[in-house]
Amino acid sequence: MRIGVDLGGTKIEAIALADDGRELARKRVATPRHDYDATLGAIAAVVGALEAETGGRGSVGVGMPGTLSPASGLVKNANSTWLIGRPIDRDLERALGREVRCANDANCFALSEATDGAGAGARVVFGVILGTGVGGGIVVDGRALTGRNAIAGEWGHMPLPWPGDDERPGPACYCGKAGCVETFLSGPGLARDYARHGGGGLEAARIAERAAHDEAEADAAIARYEDRLARALAVVLNVLDPDVVVLGGGISKLARLYENVPRRWQAWAFSDRVTTPLRPPRHGDSSGVRGAAWLWGRDGA
Repeated sequence: MRIGVDLGGTKIEAIALADDGRELARKRVATPRHDYDATLGAIAAVVGALEAETGGRGSVGVGMPGTLSPASGLVKNANSTWLIGRPIDRDLERALGREVRCANDANCFALSEATDGAGAGARVVFGVILGTGVGGGIVVDGRALTGRNAIAGEWGHMPLPWPGDDERPGPACYCGKAGCVETFLSGPGLARDYARHGGGGLEAARIAERAAHDEAEADAAIARYEDRLARALAVVLNVLDPDVVVLGGGISKLARLYENVPRRWQAWAFSDRVTTPLRPPRHGDSSGVRGAAWLWGRDGA
């Protein structure tokens, strides 16, 4: 049995999977925000609850914001700031009495979709999170690629490629720079762009609804979003040339992306023809927690 834990800023979700990927049990609790010790305790409690319900003991993988620094072994780059500077893997191992594998939540999403989702059977999968933030994960031959500095796939913090005059220098990003992909392609980025061009103060989901009902300002905002997403993914195609790109996060539910973005990225990719499929996630909102479970491979390695 494999147990996956998705450690989010507001909730902790855990799932138990059988060896064939069947869901055996699932638990969800609120995240004890700004309390590291309580967060560890909540994770241990949901793991214990799953094992009590299933009657078995499982391997444990945790998907989390940020990542573990190869230099220090401590959490870095997490928007759940109470985790930063903590050895969460070692602390969880002590709490659970077993080895625990931790990975960035975007890597877990990509791993889930590469294992038995929209990228199953593909050798190289690039998974994208388009939500409150923007992230990316790379899976090669069924294993998440972390990289020497544990930043592989951090696609949201490169500058928007081929910017127009009205896109420079770009919005300020929490990372300290301006014009990052995340500032344009996150949900708040879409909302900001819509408001800047005369729309009201709406969240991304409402903008998508209005575009579907032929509101001109909303349709134009989504079209700009598609163009920017195509440019940003064209850089990924040029560098990685994945077999498939899978979108996740709330904005991935926008069906028109899957037709319009590949049509647009052809103009930016360095190839005479681009056949890379762009797909929605098979497991939807469950992909992150399933991917955490799959941090332990089918062979247990």
